[in-house]
Amino acid sequence: MLERLNQAMGHIEDHLGGEVDVARLARIAATSEYHLRRMFSALAGMPLSEYVRRRRLTVAGAEVLAGREPLLEIAVRYGYGSGEAFARAFRAMHGVGPGEARRTGAALVSQPRLAFRLTVEGSSSMRYRVVDRPDFTVVGLKARVPLVHSGPNRAIVDFVRGIAPGTLARLEKLSDQEPQGIVAVCDGLDPSRAEGTELDYYQGVITSPAAPAPEGATALLVPGGTWAVFTVSGPAPEAIQYLWRDVFTEWFPANPYRSRPGPEILRTRLSADGTEADAELWLPVERDV
Repeated sequence: MLERLNQAMGHIEDHLGGEVDVARLARIAATSEYHLRRMFSALAGMPLSEYVRRRRLTVAGAEVLAGREPLLEIAVRYGYGSGEAFARAFRAMHGVGPGEARRTGAALVSQPRLAFRLTVEGSSSMRYRVVDRPDFTVVGLKARVPLVHSGPNRAIVDFVRGIAPGTLARLEKLSDQEPQGIVAVCDGLDPSRAEGTELDYYQGVITSPAAPAPEGATALLVPGGTWAVFTVSGPAPEAIQYLWRDVFTEWFPANPYRSRPGPEILRTRLSADGTEADAELWLPVERDV
C-alpha cells in the first residue's frame, strides 16, 4: 500500500503543471477514489486537494524568484486562469504577492514533497469486529455542523445542549438494533474531510427501515452493507478523535478493507464527570480488491 501511495505522489509531481486526476491517482494506489481521499487526509494531515495546491504554489514560487519568465506564464502553467487569481492564491500561501516576492527576493513558504514510509508502531492492540448489516434507519434530530478534527466541536455541543429535555429519552425507546441507545451519526461529509467543511450530524437511534419517525425528527435510510466496529476507552474527547486517526493510519493499511461512502456512527458512554468515555465506532467498509 505504501509503495503504491508513493507512486501516486510521484504522479502528482509529474503533473503539477497540468491536471491532477484523482481517479488516476486512485488506480495507481489500487484503491477507490473515496478511500484514497480518506487515507491521504489521515496520513498527511491535510486534504489531497490542499496538498496538490500547496505543491503547485511551492514550485511556482521557485520559478517566480528565478525571474526568467513572466508571472502570467507561470500562473497559466500551474492552472490559474488569470494573474489576479494566481496572485491571490500565492499571497494566501506565501504571505506576499508574486510581484513583490520577485522584486524583493522575499522568503517563501515551502510544502515538501510527501513520501510515506513504514514505522514500527501499533504496540497496543486495536479492538474491532466486522459485521454485515441489512438496511436500517437512523431516526433523530439533525443539524448542519463544521468538521473539527481536534478538541470539542462547539457547534455539536451547542446543538446537543439545545435539545429539549425528554426528547432523547423518547427517541431511545425506538432503538431496536445495534448499536443500541442514543448514537451520534455523521453523514454527507465532504470528500476532502478538510477542517471546517460541513456535514449532517444526527443525535438519534438505529431502528428498522419500517419504523416511522416521530414528529420533529428526521429519518435517514442506510442501505445494507459491511461495517467495521471499533471500541475504545479513554479521555474524552481525545480518545475518540484519536480512534478515527488510528483506524486510517494503522488499521486500514494492515487489513484487507477500504472505506466506502456512508454514515459514520458513534455510540458514547461518558463517565459521571464527563472526562472519560467508552465508545463504539461503526464505519462503512468493503473488501479491498
